Amino acid sequence: MNKLSICAAIVMSTLIAQPVLAADASKAEKQAQVRKMCDEALATLYKAKPEARKQVESSAGYGCFSSFGISFLIGGAGGSGLVHDNKAKHDTFMNMGQASAGVDIGIKDYREVLVFLDKATLDKFINSGWEFSGGAQATAKAGSTGATAETAAAGGKREEAKQDRITIYPMTKTGLAVGAAAAGRKYWKSDDLN
Repeated sequence: MNKLSICAAIVMSTLIAQPVLAADASKAEKQAQVRKMCDEALATLYKAKPEARKQVESSAGYGCFSSFGISFLIGGAGGSGLVHDNKAKHDTFMNMGQASAGVDIGIKDYREVLVFLDKATLDKFINSGWEFSGGAQATAKAGSTGATAETAAAGGKREEAKQDRITIYPMTKTGLAVGAAAAGRKYWKSDDLN
């Protein structure tokens, strides 16, 4: 997929996702909606993979993102989330855009929890924004065995994984996701919610 297609998919998906946070809602109401989504995403993760709670609590911080999108082989999604700094006890609200390519057809409500394994990666994610290419997907197992997640790096470059360490847990509202199309994701601070 070329860069123009990725940009078009992200723009389209961001426009589609706008109703998720209603235009007439106040800043505080929108922040409360994002915090509620994050609490639900963490509860879903802990139910499916109880040992993830210790990882999240002992990490530099975590992020929760929710997106909604439409795909027919090529598609996209847009959404919002927050990143929580465990030491500072501070939330930073962020936006997310995603473009996908692959055998992926349908309308999806997608959530993910990102666990930042060190403070430098957390700060870089918040202050510089972030971009993952298709190689940075995490995987999950179905059933009672829980999930596996991989450490990912910006741009999906494996040589950077030692420096930019994030564990990603993809999920739907009801549980951990099993497989996904290759996706390019971009994250940036929300001007409206911070």
